[in-house]
Amino acid sequence: MKGLVFTEFLEMVEGKFGYNTVDKIIENSQLPSGGAYTSIGTYSHSEMVSLVVNLSKETEIPVPDLLKVFGEYLLKVLSKKYSHFFDGVNGTFDFLGNVDRYIHVEVKKIYPDAELPKFEISKLSENKIEMVYGSDRKMADLAEGLIIGAFNYFNEKAIITQQPVEESGKQVKFIIEKV
Repeated sequence: MKGLVFTEFLEMVEGKFGYNTVDKIIENSQLPSGGAYTSIGTYSHSEMVSLVVNLSKETEIPVPDLLKVFGEYLLKVLSKKYSHFFDGVNGTFDFLGNVDRYIHVEVKKIYPDAELPKFEISKLSENKIEMVYGSDRKMADLAEGLIIGAFNYFNEKAIITQQPVEESGKQVKFIIEKV
């Protein structure tokens, strides 16, 4: 998992819960990296899981809710750092359609070792799509937060439902309807 995700996660935690909480979750997570991340580094996904689980214990906020909030936060950060991915995009559905066919292609050019999730999108109607998320990391709640963040970015509203495709959590179907 790219270091940018870790550095931004810790920035969000510090902003919302304070430096002491950041320090506590790093200490309680017993991380191989020691909790020292660079945005261009690559780190084990298990470190993120440990950080989020320990943040959940510390704040008593369920892990899925924390991941969604982080996804929204991360989309804001990415929209500023990589604004060119948002240029000329006509709304959230257009943006989501670009994730696999353009954004992830560009990310792979910069970070060939990046392990990115897959998204398959099917248009169900003018205002409704089905988006299947696939990743061995099982972070569909983070993906949902990113989707919510995209709707916020484009000042649009939607109803998003999440349905497991398989028990393992490696594949999840989102039904996304603009309202």
